[in-house]
Amino acid sequence: MATVDTAVNAIHLLFAGLWAGSVIFVTRGVIPAARDGNLDATPLRRLIGKFRTSSRVSSLLLFLTGGHLAGTRYTAETLLGSTRGYLVVAMVVLWFVLTGLVEMGSGRLVDGLDERKVREPARSATPLFTAAAVAAVGLLLIGGVLL
Repeated sequence: MATVDTAVNAIHLLFAGLWAGSVIFVTRGVIPAARDGNLDATPLRRLIGKFRTSSRVSSLLLFLTGGHLAGTRYTAETLLGSTRGYLVVAMVVLWFVLTGLVEMGSGRLVDGLDERKVREPARSATPLFTAAAVAAVGLLLIGGVLL
């Protein structure tokens, strides 16, 4: 059983880093370039489509692996009655926040890109992606404390 837990933990950590890193990359690299008009709608649409897919896969895998890890490491009492448990609950809340912000931000961006606009949708999506990047960093920091 230890091998399964090790594999689940490795998958969880890998996808947490990939997801957080991709959110930060889009927030700090792609969105500013789109706001400045340095990107065309068609390639940006493809990039955001791939980002959305990887974000959804990561979100699902983190939900499943995180659920497994929480289920094997914590009881209801320790989740709701200890500092480590509170941190796990905070991670679940941030997971929901990050998932929602990425979906709303990328949806706002894609809607504008479908109309062949780039700058205005990027401006509109900036606050959502900025908040998503903050949530992603928060998740990584809490995860680091729990290791």
